[in-house]
Amino acid sequence: MSSLVVAPLLLLLGLIGWAALIVEIVAFAIAAKAPAAAYVAAAKLSKGAWVAITAVAMVIGLGSAPLPLISAGGRFGGLLSIAGLVAALVFLVDVRPALKRHGGSAGNRPSGPSRPGGW
Repeated sequence: MSSLVVAPLLLLLGLIGWAALIVEIVAFAIAAKAPAAAYVAAAKLSKGAWVAITAVAMVIGLGSAPLPLISAGGRFGGLLSIAGLVAALVFLVDVRPALKRHGGSAGNRPSGPSRPGGW
């Protein structure tokens, strides 16, 4: 292939890798911040399990994303990086809303006006 095709493809894959890494970091931060009691009340895996799952996803993302001095071309790839992203997305789409419903402070603000006057 010519470099006119390869260069944009590599740029696109690099951007996707960065986006996946950001999603994995956010999922890990929320999993670590939520109280353990919220996981139990939501009938989900324990806090330790979700923190471990999202931490592994984040490490895979660090190995997949094109980061200077860490991974020039991405050490992990393919199905492993997809599995890490899927794990982080499952947490964000399924577990986080359940934690919010059961009193978890997983990155949410209290419902209703937070200040007098409701602004």
